[in-house]
Amino acid sequence: MGLQQFEQRLERLVEGAFSKALRGGLQPVEIARRLTREMDLLRRVGVHGLIAPNAFVVVLSVPDAERFDSFADALARELGDAARDHARAEGYVFVGPVTVELRSLDTLRAGRFTVNGEVREGADGMTTGSVVLPDGSRIVLGVEPIVIGRLPECTVALNDQNVSRRHAEIRRAGGDVVVADLGSTNGTKVNGARVTERVLEDGDDITVGTTTLRFETS
Repeated sequence: MGLQQFEQRLERLVEGAFSKALRGGLQPVEIARRLTREMDLLRRVGVHGLIAPNAFVVVLSVPDAERFDSFADALARELGDAARDHARAEGYVFVGPVTVELRSLDTLRAGRFTVNGEVREGADGMTTGSVVLPDGSRIVLGVEPIVIGRLPECTVALNDQNVSRRHAEIRRAGGDVVVADLGSTNGTKVNGARVTERVLEDGDDITVGTTTLRFETS
């Protein structure tokens, strides 16, 4: 997703009552542009390639923070997606989950802001990965597997009659992440091909029943 697409998606998310906040003054795309530039400036060579910052703090003026307050969570989420997309386009890798925190500072004038990024390892010290749900939310893979199924206690509980109670799981296997079918009735597919167990790559689509999830390494 380019910065123009970022802006269009955010506008759709906040259209209506919130759209006035995007007229005039500081624009979210300016923040996204600064954030991706911070990634370029602070990238460094690591064992597995170019490592980019994954933890960002955006400091806004009080007036701008108030303008964005009604959709601050959506803005932070979209900025995180912009970072992931930029990393994918540039071949950067992350060593922990992408986080974006919005703060305000009363000494900043309206229109002024800062973006500070740092490389922050995940809590378990392992490479990061996450599952993106159909609604755009994501679940970060930790030490424990992500279980997908109809049971309420599943990590991803789906109201889909074509999904088994415990349908599939996504887990770490050494330095890889794999998806494994748990003996489901209708099977598990990766990019349209039925699998029993398969190593996942960035951007792979996982289909269980009529529901498709996406795996991302960021």
